[in-house]
Amino acid sequence: MWSKVLLALALGVNSANAQLAGTLQTEMHPPISMKTCTTSGCTEVAKSITVDANWRWLEDNGVNCFTGNLWDQTNCPSTAEGAKNCVANCALEGANYEKSFGITTEGNKLKLNFITKSTPGTELLTNVGSRTYLMGSDSKYEMFHLKNREFTFTVDGSKLGCGLNGALYFVEMQADGGIASYNTNKAGAKFGTGYCDAQCPHDIKYINGLANVENWVPSETDPNAGTGKYGSCCFEMDIWEANGISQAYTPHTCSTVGQVECTGTECGDIDDTNPNSRYRASATRTAATATRTATAFLTSTARAQSSTWTPPSPSP
Repeated sequence: MWSKVLLALALGVNSANAQLAGTLQTEMHPPISMKTCTTSGCTEVAKSITVDANWRWLEDNGVNCFTGNLWDQTNCPSTAEGAKNCVANCALEGANYEKSFGITTEGNKLKLNFITKSTPGTELLTNVGSRTYLMGSDSKYEMFHLKNREFTFTVDGSKLGCGLNGALYFVEMQADGGIASYNTNKAGAKFGTGYCDAQCPHDIKYINGLANVENWVPSETDPNAGTGKYGSCCFEMDIWEANGISQAYTPHTCSTVGQVECTGTECGDIDDTNPNSRYRASATRTAATATRTATAFLTSTARAQSSTWTPPSPSP
């Protein structure tokens, strides 16, 4: 049986030894409503959304632990010990959703802007894209149990031009963001931790309660991203990947159950000595039974000019 599926939406005093939850900016999840339906009718339910940990300010007493696409080498050196030291000293901060990320909600609508410029201090900052999750409570993601049920949503993708991509998809993240599984993770779903997908991405800053600092290589084309030694794999069901011109609906199954950390060819990385290495990943596109529950998210990651989303109405 599949464990959990989470809905993702994209366009896309410190204690020791823990992936810390910051206190410099209070985390206030933007409210949003959705409907749950039966044969008797539909009921509106109050929910909220959170932004992924990768987009958040990571700091130690107000000093950046990650700037641009580089880790701070004092708190987060590129070693195994550095991965532990980083989570012991650096905290994920609360988000200013509208000013920093261009994320707003109104009733049952969510809007994600692609480019957002802000000046939280004296420096002009540019945010590109976002990845958000639907919350079931203040500390847990909304988990969707979709077997024998319908899932409906409405998206305005009319402003997404050619070459851009907005997405709504399910991934098999843990409901609490990994708090129960990894005692070094004190931030959890409230702060958007625990991401994974079938591409086994290496750009995730925190995986399984540790900082992904080992072998970190800053991107040559993205001033805000890089890749580390580890990837984070899990089942992925792309419900909607689209722009104003075309769209795709794609299942990406895995040979494993739940979120799994990987390295090298386990992640599908290319081994120049083996042309088939791309297909050795744990997220191999093998057939699997589709009875999992789901967490959903909407992403504008490096993709959309502006898009709006109306939450789903799952029904039995």
